[in-house]
Amino acid sequence: MVRPSSSVAGRNSAEGSQDPPALGPLADMVGFHLRLAQEASFRAFAQRVGARDLKPRRFAILLLIDQNPGLTQTALSRASGRDKSTLTPALDDLERRGLVERRRSPKDRRVRALYLTGGGRSLLRELTRHAVAHDRQLDRILGAGKAQFIAALRRIAMSLG
Repeated sequence: MVRPSSSVAGRNSAEGSQDPPALGPLADMVGFHLRLAQEASFRAFAQRVGARDLKPRRFAILLLIDQNPGLTQTALSRASGRDKSTLTPALDDLERRGLVERRRSPKDRRVRALYLTGGGRSLLRELTRHAVAHDRQLDRILGAGKAQFIAALRRIAMSLG
């Protein structure tokens, strides 16, 4: 019987190992690193805000509605890059909290238009202060390459979206 070397066994063992697990092909996969960076950014934002249930996704929803009063859920889905099936529970939550309201569209009564409430605008002002500070931290990390990085992310989103 052939036994793996202790370094391989230690690397593959979840118990007691302080070494990070081997990534294999993930080490060079852009999508994997995009996800890691997104999660790290979201955690840092949530820590800065101090409210773990108000994630950057909620901030983006509030900001998009604020910038586009009367926005439909379909348009919000496209603008935020989120599927309507995941957006609906987020909007339900924001509405339950009294931050967003849905009104019948004057143009098409079958459609609900989205608006921020006074509480939503107030929370958005606070979250915007945190987002600006968080973005400054990201600016320091990216340095002079920020514009190229954003351009690359936009190319990915446009090409795959």
